[in-house]
Amino acid sequence: MRDTSSFLRSLFDAAIQSAQPARCVEPFLPKQPPRGRFVVIGAGKASAAMARAVEDHWDGPLEGLVVTRYGYAVPCKQIEIVEAAHPVPDEQSLLAARRMMDYVSTLGEDDEVLCLISGGGSTLLSLPLDGITLEDKQAVNRALLASGATITEMNILRRHLSAIKGGRLAAQCYPARLTTLMISDVPGDSPRVIASGPTVPDPTTRQDALDIIDRYKLQVPDSVLELLNSPESESLKPGDERLSRSSHHIVAAPQLALEAAATLARSEGFETHILGDSLEGEAKDVGTVMAGIVRQIVTREQPFSKPCLLLSGGETTVTLKGNGRGGRNVEFLLSLAVGLDGLEGVHALAGDTDGVDGAEEIAGAIISPDTLNRAFSAGMNPRKELANNNAHGFFEALGDSVVTGPTMTNVNDFRAILIE
Repeated sequence: MRDTSSFLRSLFDAAIQSAQPARCVEPFLPKQPPRGRFVVIGAGKASAAMARAVEDHWDGPLEGLVVTRYGYAVPCKQIEIVEAAHPVPDEQSLLAARRMMDYVSTLGEDDEVLCLISGGGSTLLSLPLDGITLEDKQAVNRALLASGATITEMNILRRHLSAIKGGRLAAQCYPARLTTLMISDVPGDSPRVIASGPTVPDPTTRQDALDIIDRYKLQVPDSVLELLNSPESESLKPGDERLSRSSHHIVAAPQLALEAAATLARSEGFETHILGDSLEGEAKDVGTVMAGIVRQIVTREQPFSKPCLLLSGGETTVTLKGNGRGGRNVEFLLSLAVGLDGLEGVHALAGDTDGVDGAEEIAGAIISPDTLNRAFSAGMNPRKELANNNAHGFFEALGDSVVTGPTMTNVNDFRAILIE
């Protein structure tokens, strides 16, 4: 077998490749052109690559507007690609959302809209409801990112502050026929959570959003609280007539990525176990729990015999308490390394399939049995680095970061633990 680090990286690459838009978009395209216009819109880290896949497989006329993260643009001939900021929205996020709402507002019932949605779309389409500003939404986003709230909770709040999320984009497209293709990056693959569900109904309420602010003691502008206490913040609910011509399909998801990695691992002779595609919780806590499971396998051969490979996905969270360089995947890994304490025969990789772990242009990292010893030799204290939320700095100093560059897709976190 190839060296362990290369093997783990090949699994990560297989997961990413399984979710490439060039593979997963074409089967879900409309079977024939509409009588009117065919308009492509979308938002997310994978949306530009999805748009390119549409152009590559569509013979008829089309037009469109798609917004993606800076650095994630893919050249298209008929669909305009614009870029904006992530994970905190900027002025381009606002302008793109406003343009998109104006663009679809004139469509009629003979027209057809294809909406391409992937992770990151919630930030990239940032159109505040009347009564709050982009600066207010930026403040909310920053508070959420540091709070430890789950992505599901974050997007409940975002939906109730937005003039485009929570089904409002679909309402603007009506009466045109609307089909949404989604690449899921969220635990459970809920359409209303992916990019905050701009084209699907939302059964949650503004009171749910207020409860999240209270639960995490979020410091938000007074204008946000005032808006959430008014009916204007309510999203579109199931049964709304404006959603009657809308449908959606999930074309790629974390489970499919894990299965692609598992297939490769099994072809190399490894007994492989998928522990779940929607693991959540504090990243360092998940790392501690995984370390306990690994120890049980190594010492007791329970619940699995070694050698084996453990795969998992989902989206952990980090509650920032230090001033380090964050990152939920690398924080998980550093916690795992501390919990394993140099246990022989255990190697692991964790990374975000979009190539960006937190706010860093680094996908993740790799650990091995000598990780802690090398850190001590370099003058670093792993526990202190973990307490300071400085996992990116830790692994970068060791030369163990995993850098992919823009992957043009996003099916959430990927974790692989190899037990020899």
